[in-house]
Amino acid sequence: MYLDKDLNDPLYIQLFNILRRYIEHHLDEGDQLDSERDICVKYQVSRTTVRQALDKLENEGYIEKIQGKGNFVAHRFINQDLVRFYSFSEEMSKLGKHPSSRLTSFEIVENSESLAEHLGMEIGDLVYKLIRVRYADEVPMMYETTYLPVNRFKGLSAESLKEHSMYDVFRKDFGVTISNGEEVLRPILINRVESMYLDVPEGSPGLKISRTTREGDGVIEYTRSIARGDKFEYRVYLENGPR
Repeated sequence: MYLDKDLNDPLYIQLFNILRRYIEHHLDEGDQLDSERDICVKYQVSRTTVRQALDKLENEGYIEKIQGKGNFVAHRFINQDLVRFYSFSEEMSKLGKHPSSRLTSFEIVENSESLAEHLGMEIGDLVYKLIRVRYADEVPMMYETTYLPVNRFKGLSAESLKEHSMYDVFRKDFGVTISNGEEVLRPILINRVESMYLDVPEGSPGLKISRTTREGDGVIEYTRSIARGDKFEYRVYLENGPR
């Protein structure tokens, strides 16, 4: 394919768009692009045009340049919209990724003072504590610790959570109708335990996401998630209105 020098768009923009579409439809994360010289020959453009196109691809997050090795397809972020309630499994499926979870711990514990405050319960009340690792296409994405009131989910089993998504279990087995939720996000450095489950170096950037989920006026879930900083970006829509 050749670039059209009669178009109003600069050559490097045309080349950027061609390479961007090729990356989106034919390459995977970590794949290496052709060398600058090969791109010059293939599209019959100057080295300057190629470098401008590659710089734009890098600036917009499509590629990453590794000194002495070449240009590689960058890790693609999971773009999460924060203006509506969402399920990890449903969102991954919409993006064409296969979601899965591994339940690493399931136990009943007594409510601590801080947990009681989050869940709106009394100190010492019983809660389920479950720890899960969330995957997309078998890549670990999040390390989650969830607390659920035992009195609302009596009979909840580890087996049901291994076979189905938690929110599916809520709806089908316990008749839950979720009213709303709240999330608080904070940048963190991933600790040693989290790094082992998420397969990233200790001290890597991450996001701590604290979620409170309500049914009517009552809290039915409190979850603390650690998301990999190299895999997620969160988006919030802002509307201009009266002040």
